[in-house]
Amino acid sequence: MKRRNFLIVTLIALLAASCATSGGDGAVARTGKGLIGGTEERGIYRFLGIPYAVAERRFEPARPVEAWDGVYEAVEYGYMSYQGTISGLSGEGRDEGVSNNAQNLNIWTPGLDDAARPVMVWLHGGGFSTGTANDAMYDGENLSRSGDVVVVGVNHRLNIYGHLDLSAYGEEYGYSANLGILDIVMALEWVRDNIAAFGGDPENVTLFGQSGGGAKILALMTSPYASGLFRRGIVQSGATVGMGVAFNTKESSLRLTENLLDILGIERNNLEALQDIPDSELQRAASEALARTGEELGIPAALGDAYSMDWEPVVDGDFLPTNPVTEDSFADAGRDIPLLIGTNLNEWTGYFPAGPYEETEELGAALDAAYPMFPDLKAEEVDSLLRLPIRTIMEHKADQGGAPVYAYIFIHGNSFHGVEIPYVFGNSAEDEALADTVGSLWVSFARNGVPSADGVPEWTPYTRENGAVMLIDDESVMAYHHDDALMAILDPDYEY
Repeated sequence: MKRRNFLIVTLIALLAASCATSGGDGAVARTGKGLIGGTEERGIYRFLGIPYAVAERRFEPARPVEAWDGVYEAVEYGYMSYQGTISGLSGEGRDEGVSNNAQNLNIWTPGLDDAARPVMVWLHGGGFSTGTANDAMYDGENLSRSGDVVVVGVNHRLNIYGHLDLSAYGEEYGYSANLGILDIVMALEWVRDNIAAFGGDPENVTLFGQSGGGAKILALMTSPYASGLFRRGIVQSGATVGMGVAFNTKESSLRLTENLLDILGIERNNLEALQDIPDSELQRAASEALARTGEELGIPAALGDAYSMDWEPVVDGDFLPTNPVTEDSFADAGRDIPLLIGTNLNEWTGYFPAGPYEETEELGAALDAAYPMFPDLKAEEVDSLLRLPIRTIMEHKADQGGAPVYAYIFIHGNSFHGVEIPYVFGNSAEDEALADTVGSLWVSFARNGVPSADGVPEWTPYTRENGAVMLIDDESVMAYHHDDALMAILDPDYEY
C-alpha cells in the first residue's frame, strides 16, 4: 500500500510539473535538477531555501547541486552563512540556522512558466561578514506583485568562510579569498539555467543590493567570472573607500592569514585542523587577526576611525583582475552594465558624526544650494562618508564611456542607512505612495534599463560634466552639481 501511495503522489507531481502549473496553496516547478514544490500566498508563489550548490568543506569551492528524485519541498528558509562582525560595529555570531553549506536561494513570482518577466536578484547587506537573504524585510512578495517581476534572494558564504586567503597553502584553496562571491556566481548560473521555470527571463537579470550587497555587485561587475550572468546593477549605499571603491590586496590578505594561523597555533602543514575548529573560536581569532593586520599595515577600518581590516573580496589578478575603480576608469568587466547607484542623505551621521562644523556664511549658502527644501538641515546631518566614494564610482564608471550611470540620493524623512529598503520592497514603508514610486523606479530600470515612474522627472544619466542626481522624495527633483560646494566643505581632504 505504501508503494502504491508513493507512486500515485509521484505521478501527480510529475503531471503538475510537466506544465509547471499551480493551484490551491501550492505549486511545482520543473528545473534542470528536479521538481521543486513551493507555496502560494495572496497570488504570489514562493520557493524558499532552494539549493544551488553544495559546500562540503570549508574554504574550498562549492560544487553544483546534484539532481534529486521526487519533489524538493522549498517551503522554509534554508541555512544562512555563519555570522561574523564588521569593524566599528557591535554584533555577535549565532549558532542556529547557520552553516558553511549555505548555498541556497529564495524566489517570489506571480506565475510559473507563463511569462518572461524581469528577474531581480537581491544581495543582502552586512558588509561581507554578516546578514542573510532570509530577513523579513527582504521578503519579495510585494515587489514581485507590484512590479510583475521575479524576485530572488541569495544566501552565500560570508566572513572567514567566504574570504580567508589560503591560496598560498594548496591548489584546493586557489579561490578561497573570493568564495563568497564565487558562491553568488554559482547562484547566478543556477538562475540562468532554471529561472524560466519560475516565469523569469534569464536574459534580463538585474542585481540589486544595499550596503555590503551593493559592494558585492561592484565585485561582480569587476569579475570576468560573472560575465554575461546579469544585465544591470542597482547599488544602494554600497561603498566606502576601502570596501567597494577598492577591495583587499593580495599582500594584506596573505598577511591576515598568517596572523590568523599564528593566533590559532596552526602550522602550514596542518591546515586540515581548520575544518574542525568551532565557529566561535574561529570568529574570535578572526577578529583579533583583522585588528592586528590592520594595525600592522595601517589600513583604515571601513567604518569609524580605527585601523582594522575587514573581510571582503581580494584583488588577485584573476577572479578580480582589478579594483572596481581603476586609476582613470572602471573595471573592464562592468563596461556594458548600466548602473543605478546612490546613497541616503543621512546614512551613518547618527553613528559616526562628522564635524562639528563652524556655521559660516559659506557653509550656510552651500547647504541652501544643495537642499533648499530643508531650511533647518544641519551640516552634521549630511552624509559624506558614503556619498563621496559613491560619487567616485559614478565618475569613473561614466568616464569609461560604456553603459550609462543613473545617480540618486534618497532624502525622505530621517534617511539613515538602509531606510530606503522598505520602499524598494514595498514592505512596511511609512509612505505607501513613495514606496510605489521607488518600486516603480527600480522595476523600470530592471525591465528596460531606464528608471522612470509617474510624477518623477525624466532621469538624466550622470556624467562628470553634468553632475546629474535624482533627489528622491515625495516630490523628487532632478539636480545638477547640487552638493559640490557642500561636499568640499564637509570633507576638504577627500581624494581618491
